[in-house]
Amino acid sequence: MNSKQKGILYLVATPIGNLEDLTFRALNTLKEVDAVACEDTRETLKLLNHYHIKKRLISYYHPKEKQKIPLILTLLKEGKNIALVSDAGTPGISDPGYPLIQETLKHKITIVPIPGPSAVTAALPASGLPNHRFLFLGFPPVKKTASRKLLLSLKDEPSTLVFYIPTRKIPVFLELINESLGPRSIVIAREMTKIYEQFIRGTSKEILEKINSLTLKGETTLLIEGSK
Repeated sequence: MNSKQKGILYLVATPIGNLEDLTFRALNTLKEVDAVACEDTRETLKLLNHYHIKKRLISYYHPKEKQKIPLILTLLKEGKNIALVSDAGTPGISDPGYPLIQETLKHKITIVPIPGPSAVTAALPASGLPNHRFLFLGFPPVKKTASRKLLLSLKDEPSTLVFYIPTRKIPVFLELINESLGPRSIVIAREMTKIYEQFIRGTSKEILEKINSLTLKGETTLLIEGSK
């Protein structure tokens, strides 16, 4: 797979839910690399087992990313090819990967992206909100005061705002949106690509009423209409 002395670090996008969304190129890459650096070995095993792939797994997760970088760099320098994956979507996009990518570049090791599923690009076009310009903000700050400050700073931003939100934090975040940005069109994308995929649309108040009867789990992608 690699004729050069040093190995290659492949950034492999994996399904955000439906395992059938793995691309042919990603599948072939996972079959051919020497090891897979993954956020959660249990989640990656589900994917590899589905495609009957057996590989050495290296646990690489936040906040202990830097502890595994020396091992991965050593393997790459020895000529081993490594695939970096997250639990779902594209590694490095609000998921572990950035520190390893930076160190890999410092050592002049080749990085190859294997594009594919992403919660952002899946949710945005289906949301119905303007998508010619958007601002991806990842996970909001943990503290309520910091989240409020962030939202206030975005009050005049015309782009559609995209966040990743743990479901348990949705009610509080919706209240902050209403308080900081006023009535805006909002879309919550949940369980994307899975059996119970759902897009919940409305203002923050309307969505709060809708989700009271729902059992929400995991993480969601939340999109907010930009300033008019």
